[in-house]
Amino acid sequence: MTTPADDTYRTVEAPAEAVFKEKSSKFLAYVYPVSDEEAIRELLEALRKRYYDATHHCYAWRLGPHGETFRANDDGEPSSTAGRPILGQLLSHDVTDCLLVVVRYFGGTKLGVPGLIAAYKESAAAALDAARIVERTVDRRITVTFSYLVMNDIMRIVKEEQPAIESQCFDNLSTFVLRIRESRAERLTERLRKVEGATIES
Repeated sequence: MTTPADDTYRTVEAPAEAVFKEKSSKFLAYVYPVSDEEAIRELLEALRKRYYDATHHCYAWRLGPHGETFRANDDGEPSSTAGRPILGQLLSHDVTDCLLVVVRYFGGTKLGVPGLIAAYKESAAAALDAARIVERTVDRRITVTFSYLVMNDIMRIVKEEQPAIESQCFDNLSTFVLRIRESRAERLTERLRKVEGATIES
């Protein structure tokens, strides 16, 4: 059974950015809320076009309520000096469904491995500090189809369990598409199943 603690996660509410400078190198950090890899590709492409003359476009992202899908990319910097520290900041700020990109303009002075790691870490942290972090719930969609005869029973359950009604269609058979947080979905589904003639998809 899902507990309320399992069905919440933290993410950034809106895009945010920060600028960090180290020994004449300039680091432009951007964080975005994202929901899938397609959105990530589009944002990376847009940044590469916008900063076409930058030396590196390093990034990390996490997707899924528990950050179960993730990636880090050094984009030509020495291995693990950029992508990993950026990912580390997503982990230490405990956020997911986020893309964090750090665009570097090389200033002529080499930073060395420790210096690079510190610069990418600081840049990533600054972008996250500039963002508003919000808590979201993991929701489940439930579709219930029922006849007019049991409309009152269905409406009573909906009123008591308080799912969001995403869409409703009234016909010979009526259909509701409901959305409710994961920890409360089982109870709602069980109650709806007990209504004679109602069919449930979740």
